[in-house]
Amino acid sequence: MATAPKGNPKVVPIEEAAGDSAPPKKSKKKLILMLGAVLLIAAGGGGAWLFMGDKPHEEGAPAKQEPPKPPVFVAMEPFTVNLQPEAGEQYLQVQFTLQVADEKQVELIKLYMPLVRSRLLLLLSSKKPSELSTPEGKKKLQEEIVATIKQPFTPQSPPQGISGVFFTSFVIQ
Repeated sequence: MATAPKGNPKVVPIEEAAGDSAPPKKSKKKLILMLGAVLLIAAGGGGAWLFMGDKPHEEGAPAKQEPPKPPVFVAMEPFTVNLQPEAGEQYLQVQFTLQVADEKQVELIKLYMPLVRSRLLLLLSSKKPSELSTPEGKKKLQEEIVATIKQPFTPQSPPQGISGVFFTSFVIQ
């Protein structure tokens, strides 16, 4: 006769006894919440590092840029000159302002004003009315005025720091 095994009988859960061999399902909601929290913390830390951290300076670039200096201007007295004849006698009455590099240039131009005016009178009186009547002709005249005034006043001195000419009055009659 067969004898019963000694010891405690094995307890089998009901699900296993029913033949269901899959382990109980865990909730994925908890896993998603944990991943979301980790991503949120990482994004917040990265954003704070970007906005508050030291930004590396580019090589060769100044750490701080100075604000641009205000422009310095020299208003010239009006010029009235006879133009080269084309169809009778015509004259030019022009007034303009020079843009210079700094106050030192203003003083230098004022010191040499007779030379500056003489150079400009010779330049202006060499023009024909047809050369000056178009916008292109006026722009060319501006460039020529800059070139004329930039010429050194003495053989040893450097060129003047003139960067622009702005017409304030321009009449051909």
